[in-house]
Amino acid sequence: MKKILLVDDKATIGRVLKIYLGTEYDLEYFESPLKALEWLNEGNVPDLIISDIHMPHMRGNEFLYYLKGNELFKHIPVVMLSSEESTVERIQLLEAGAADYILKPFNPLELRARIKKYI
Repeated sequence: MKKILLVDDKATIGRVLKIYLGTEYDLEYFESPLKALEWLNEGNVPDLIISDIHMPHMRGNEFLYYLKGNELFKHIPVVMLSSEESTVERIQLLEAGAADYILKPFNPLELRARIKKYI
């Protein structure tokens, strides 16, 4: 089963995506990018990462820059989630290596369809 790492400070997103993705994917969820980095640095390598942008302690763009700058993780597709429509931010993240940028609120079925493009 393919593994997805979800990082979002809203536990509701984690619960919803467990429902919609949990039967097809092994979903690992963290509310903090710092905890997610600990998990990754323990040797865990998911097939895809979904990350919110606006989180405390470490923003999603910083998390993305870390991933894309690390030889162990730079090949992993990263889908960014944001509650703000910002063309500038979208372009910056896509240029930094994000595979996709999805606005919240999103349709979980659309997210699942997009995930299938990457894994």
